[in-house]
Amino acid sequence: MVFKRISIRDHTAEANLFARRTLIALLVIATMIFILLSNLYYLQIERHEVYQTRSNGNRIKVLPVAPNRGLIYDRNGVVLAENRPVYSLQVIPEETDNLDNTLEELVTLLDITEEEVADFRKEFKSTRRFKPVTLRNQLNEQEVALFSANQHKFNGVSVEARLTRHYPYADSLTHMLGYVAKINKRDLQKLTEASLEDNYAATYDIGKLGIEKYHESLLHGQVGYQEVEVNSQGRVIRTLSFTPPVPGQDLVLNIDVNLQMIAQQALDGRRGAVVVMDSRDGGILSLYSNPSYDPNLFVNGISGKDYSALLQSKDRPLINRATQGQYPPASTIKPHMALLALDEEIIKPDSTIRDYGSFQLRNSSHKWRDWRPYGHRNKDDKNIINVTDAIEQSCDVFFYDAAYKLGIDRISDKMFEFGFGDYTGIDLYEESAAIMPSRGWKRANKNLPWYPGDTVIIGIGQSYWTTTPLQLAQSVATIANKGIRRVPQIIRGNMIEGRQLVFEPKELRPVEVKNPEHWDVVLDAMYGVVNREKGTALNVFKDANYISAGKTGTAQLFQIAQDEKYDKENVADRLRDNAMYVGYAPYDNPELVIAVALENAGSGAATPVARQVMDYYFRDKPTLIAQDKESTNLAAR
Repeated sequence: MVFKRISIRDHTAEANLFARRTLIALLVIATMIFILLSNLYYLQIERHEVYQTRSNGNRIKVLPVAPNRGLIYDRNGVVLAENRPVYSLQVIPEETDNLDNTLEELVTLLDITEEEVADFRKEFKSTRRFKPVTLRNQLNEQEVALFSANQHKFNGVSVEARLTRHYPYADSLTHMLGYVAKINKRDLQKLTEASLEDNYAATYDIGKLGIEKYHESLLHGQVGYQEVEVNSQGRVIRTLSFTPPVPGQDLVLNIDVNLQMIAQQALDGRRGAVVVMDSRDGGILSLYSNPSYDPNLFVNGISGKDYSALLQSKDRPLINRATQGQYPPASTIKPHMALLALDEEIIKPDSTIRDYGSFQLRNSSHKWRDWRPYGHRNKDDKNIINVTDAIEQSCDVFFYDAAYKLGIDRISDKMFEFGFGDYTGIDLYEESAAIMPSRGWKRANKNLPWYPGDTVIIGIGQSYWTTTPLQLAQSVATIANKGIRRVPQIIRGNMIEGRQLVFEPKELRPVEVKNPEHWDVVLDAMYGVVNREKGTALNVFKDANYISAGKTGTAQLFQIAQDEKYDKENVADRLRDNAMYVGYAPYDNPELVIAVALENAGSGAATPVARQVMDYYFRDKPTLIAQDKESTNLAAR
């Protein structure tokens, strides 16, 4: 039998081992506690403000508050653009249970159209899911009540109230006033580039056209903010602080809305434009282009069908004919040409030519015909015409000859001084410079030299020369003011705390002449157009209670062969002559300047339009007694 040896345990060694292990464990625990306390100190003390801010970010939100857009008034205090409350149906896609089912139920409940749903889906694709997307604008009271009764069924859907733009005069002011519409990607990009995106954080609309666009910075205002506390579901519990927005400035325009509507009425649906300007300060009293359209269609989003109709219309209603329409000025520029010819001593006040109805250059078989086949005659019934006769009767032959002797270089330089071929400076972005032709212009645009025949036809405002009605009005105001040029201005001033501040008129470089008496010769001839026996506008203005001066014009739109005559009845409607008229009144102390362009209306059609507008302007003014100008006629006869 074998016995194993039993060893006796070393209790001292075991106790030492236990003590060492306990110490190590305690050190580890102490180290971990130290690390935990250090981290708590770091989080609670050193990083307190950071995490407090983050905590508040989950509990507190800063919401932008849109400013009210400034109102727009006419010169008499009539509201032209106002803000009206509207209700819109908005959806936050992230908060809906099922977006497609929600849309289907809303379509059934509120008769939402397929186009509205399509627009919603299009916008939804470019918007973050937690941001609201408008499904329908301008809910009526019945629709608001119907949705409110069923709102518990639609998570993430709400009715939001806000102010939106409204234009009470609809199409009467569109091309001048413009409109606002929804901010799109292009607008947002421009705002970002200008570091203005924060100021539009709560704004839906922005000026797209006209005064609304040009003076956007004045009309918009400054965004406000409210700090609110929200719960875990994002609902607002209370408002902690509020910084009110600064409303946009109210603007006062030079426009007289009644005069504008008279201009619209006078055009009577015909294509064309009327510009009425105050010659004393450059203020635009009326600027109407026809055909027009209702800007309210664009405010809440125009339908694709309506927009296509505007784009495809052959009448081009989207074009502002007053500032963008380019028309041959025709005979309306004969006073300008006469002034230049007098100043360059090509003619004198008593210089005459014999008018037999056509003009011909040496060594040329081509004849430039006068609008009167057998020429013009003076008051003694002789075919001897001076500059006054030529303007009064609109003699083409006289100005063919004067233009040829002047040459295109002197003509283009002087007419550029009057503002032709350049922007007027009006407070609208929608403006054309039109064309004041020159040798360089023809070479650059036609790759052809300038011919003497080009100069001849320029003398009666035809050929390559085009102008806008606004340029014509500005140039005639310059003549009426004997060289003083002013910038046309639509805005008159702004309203601050109920006080109207009127902006100062802006002057441009004046048109200078060598002999100031030449102004009187030209102005007297324009008086004769309206008031003397052979004046082309006498029959229209002969019973007016004010004394005016002016110049008629007829612009031919295509060339007639040498052996042919213009036959209105056999010419297509849109190839018929344009009718033009420029004028001012009163003659001795100019206040009002007018320019009228009527497309394809035929000779003389623009003058009655000017008469209607001028009659309204002077309707409530004292009757002006016509004076006997014949005894002081400055042009020798």
